[in-house]
Amino acid sequence: MMNTYRRIVLAQRPKGEIASECFRLETLPVPELVPGQILVKNHYLSLDPYMRGRMSGRKSYANPQPLNETMIGGTVGEVIASENPQWKIGDRVAGMFGWSELGISDGQGLRRISADIPASAYLGILGMPGMTAWYGINQILKPVAGKTVVISSASGAVGGTAGQLAKRLGCRVVGIAGGPEKCAYVQQALGFDACIDYKQADWKNAFASATPDGIDAVFENVGGEIFDASLARMNPFGRIALCGMISGYNGEDIPILNSRALLTMRLMVQGFIVTEHPECWPQGLSELEVLVRDQQLQFRESVSQGLESAPEALIGLLKGRNFGKQLVRF
Repeated sequence: MMNTYRRIVLAQRPKGEIASECFRLETLPVPELVPGQILVKNHYLSLDPYMRGRMSGRKSYANPQPLNETMIGGTVGEVIASENPQWKIGDRVAGMFGWSELGISDGQGLRRISADIPASAYLGILGMPGMTAWYGINQILKPVAGKTVVISSASGAVGGTAGQLAKRLGCRVVGIAGGPEKCAYVQQALGFDACIDYKQADWKNAFASATPDGIDAVFENVGGEIFDASLARMNPFGRIALCGMISGYNGEDIPILNSRALLTMRLMVQGFIVTEHPECWPQGLSELEVLVRDQQLQFRESVSQGLESAPEALIGLLKGRNFGKQLVRF
């Protein structure tokens, strides 16, 4: 049993883009368990765009990340000590232990994970990102066969899953991603009908060519110019699931130039936070797990090594350097 463990805390709030100075790596003694508690050794940490918003002091849907406390984040690991009869050493669990090598819990809020699926998947396609995709597609967009669905950040953990779910419903799915490698993956591995590289100078013309019959639904992860391009091509009574606005995570303004389409096309726009809908998680996760186990959904991961790599990995995620789900392996 180890005597110490490491964690990363938020040392200062960023001004604009995140810098490594915003974080501090600490070494702490392993606390003694009391009756009812378990000790979990984390193997993977999830890095997600929402973390940038929590690092800010701005008003939002959740309280800011406290200074000098362990950075928030989803984890998967295994029980290495237990004073709780409901949990035994070796149990594999998913939880929210944050940027830390260890976590202590009374077992509330933890999820047992299957041994026949890679543990890392429970932070991506079988975790919050997968549920975000499932909820946005099934509860908000509700697309039907033959309709055109646009997915921004299509090679990411949320976008890639959302697009595959829409394809399974018989939709024409058009992704937007950055770079030829990501677009090739979106089409060839994930099965999208088209993928537009927004880094190309003529991407708007390519986008129009890929949506000749207009757009019926948008799963929006980016905002800004990319969202505006979709608004301009929406069909009447189209539906938009606002999942993320990564283009403005550093505090930039996110103007909407084509806002008249909201009225003229009678659009339904709904922002959502998937953790506010716990009643849907059992069904969504159950359906996703069946599809993953049957290899009917594909996913990809970017993995950085060591807790100390987390700050740079998060910075890279917000700049689009990751490919698929961004993880840290301890």
